[in-house]
Amino acid sequence: MSRLDVKRNKRIGRKRHVRRSGVAGTADKPRMTVFRSNRSLYIQVIDDDKGNTLVSASTLEKDLKKISNTVEGGAKLGKVVGERLKAAKIKKIVFDRNGYKYHGVVKAIADGAREAGIEF
Repeated sequence: MSRLDVKRNKRIGRKRHVRRSGVAGTADKPRMTVFRSNRSLYIQVIDDDKGNTLVSASTLEKDLKKISNTVEGGAKLGKVVGERLKAAKIKKIVFDRNGYKYHGVVKAIADGAREAGIEF
């Protein structure tokens, strides 16, 4: 098993542990999950009761392509998601870091959403 496979498997194990411990979204307080690849950032806000994605944003969207996969880009994307959540009249969320460590880009996304007025 390569070093990257070990790293990926450890992240997936952390993700499963966190989800098992009770991080779940409802209609009142949906779950905001983050996925980061080497090139892009993806954020989804999910109602786990119904299995619906309420709001999403990605650096692959046409108007967000200029946002890079850095801490500054994560903060900008977090603000965009926060504004979309406010437009959907959602004020509180549960943050799911998806097995990633809470620093760098993941922390910047959370801080950007908080700046937009989202509570979690």
